[in-house]
Amino acid sequence: MGGDSARYLIDILALLLATVVVVPLFHAIRLGAILGYLAAGVIVGPWGLAVVTEVEEIRHLGEFGVIFLLFLLGIELKPDKLWQMRQLVLGLGLGQLLLTAGLIYLVAIALGTTHHAAIIIGFGLALSSTAFCLKLLAEKGGLSTQMGQMTFSVLLLQDLAVVPLLALVSLLAGTSDVQTSIISLNTLYSIGVVISLVVVVHYLLNPILERIVSTQDQDVFIALAVLLVLGMAWMMEKIGFSMALGAFLAGIMLADSRYRHQIEADILPFRGILLGLFFMTVGMGIDFALLANHLFVIILLTLGLMLSKTAVMYFLARLAKTPHQVAMQSAVLLSQSGEFGFVLFGFALASGILDPHTGHMLMVVIALTMVLTPFYVKLVNTRLNKKLTETNKLRKEEGAITVFEKAEGHIILAGFGRVGARVGAILNMADKHYIGIDLNQDRVKVAREQGFSVYYGDASNIKVLQAAGAAEAEMIVVAMDDPSQFNNMIPLIRQYYPNLPIYARAKDRAHCAKLTAQGVSLAISETLETSLRLAEVILSNTGLNNEDVDMVIDGFRDDYYSDVVKKVSEHRVVMGELKH
Repeated sequence: MGGDSARYLIDILALLLATVVVVPLFHAIRLGAILGYLAAGVIVGPWGLAVVTEVEEIRHLGEFGVIFLLFLLGIELKPDKLWQMRQLVLGLGLGQLLLTAGLIYLVAIALGTTHHAAIIIGFGLALSSTAFCLKLLAEKGGLSTQMGQMTFSVLLLQDLAVVPLLALVSLLAGTSDVQTSIISLNTLYSIGVVISLVVVVHYLLNPILERIVSTQDQDVFIALAVLLVLGMAWMMEKIGFSMALGAFLAGIMLADSRYRHQIEADILPFRGILLGLFFMTVGMGIDFALLANHLFVIILLTLGLMLSKTAVMYFLARLAKTPHQVAMQSAVLLSQSGEFGFVLFGFALASGILDPHTGHMLMVVIALTMVLTPFYVKLVNTRLNKKLTETNKLRKEEGAITVFEKAEGHIILAGFGRVGARVGAILNMADKHYIGIDLNQDRVKVAREQGFSVYYGDASNIKVLQAAGAAEAEMIVVAMDDPSQFNNMIPLIRQYYPNLPIYARAKDRAHCAKLTAQGVSLAISETLETSLRLAEVILSNTGLNNEDVDMVIDGFRDDYYSDVVKKVSEHRVVMGELKH
């Protein structure tokens, strides 16, 4: 037991060390995180320093990164928006899978492969990598673009194809007619279970989350979030679907939940670490001995596969009247083969459809397509002189459906108590888009019933603010009831978003000065504004005209806040002297 623990500890330390050394280096030379993780995997894997040798065990753990990625994607995609994508999913997605598989099948037959093996090879290589495509899209901000929607539609159809493709392997391996009927019944059973599960979870999810939140134990809430994702993934796998699809459905069911931003914040760290681990296992899994022995053939197959997939996707996209730049970028992004190819070919090897030599060579080809994809994308984007984010303009011109719920140009209201709720009501009247965040679930529930856009979450947690779209927000208004929460929150916001305007509620002049020193754009004193309003009414009733009243009130206000600025300046001078 001690030996196993020590071995796993060494593996974990090696993976973490490789990550913190190699990935920042690749960021520095502008090659991106994905290539950094791949290189780190090669270095610590069996063909590098051989520190990590149990690649399959690590790969299974890394696959959870893909699961969490699909969950977070689902939470940004509401069911009604998904329905609007049906034509893209069924038309473009199904067309890409069948046409690409058919083309690869013909090539495999021409190379002397058996009929059954050629079918599995065709479908296995036609699939693309969800993890690679979505990670590249997320890095470039292209998920909400027309190109991002097209890419995601194809990937979603491929995930839905998991069940029939696994059943196809069983059939081609020599399954009898009786077994074929059983597979068909199991498929119908699986679909029925999915529908029942979606209905049950839809009605029970929020009450369960409400009960857990009432315990006020953040650790239990995080445990529930992880349990929800992994539980749905496990149940989907048990009835024949992919775990990633299960996580995606769990995300969709939470898209309208008032707890979505807090759950998204809690899941983000798991996704980041495990997705990086998945990319590392791809690098570890490259068989360099096989690659060296058949270098020319493997390189030829890899390049031929990527160019063929690019051509098919580009043709279908142009057939759908997509602009050249968008069609080309979508085609290049989907040019690699995916993680499910490893599963499908592994199943085919165990069933005897593929011989070991062919199966292992195909797995090397899949890994190489993943390695080459970031370079391919960079090359094509350079040639087109376009960045992925620039297709946003094309999306608007072509009238693409906005499907992902990413807020932009909105106001974040941190705290939805008396002050926050009044600000929210005024913003509603002014028709200004905002996202309110509060840790009091009863307050959130009542506010949502009254039509306010407010969600449960800890606004002092930077991950929650990130989930609420702070990077794209117009400003953040800090209106929480407890001033002690401001102390850590303001410096964190300034650290991550140095240019984001911050307007804060303060108790008094000293609190205003403290918040301004921490980086708040403007702090409004509660005691001052109440006093000024009361004084304004008193002066008006003493017979002074409105102009004189305004002059007195404005003068007092200016003196008050100028004193705040003076105190902040003095504080900064003192701090500067202390540093020296």
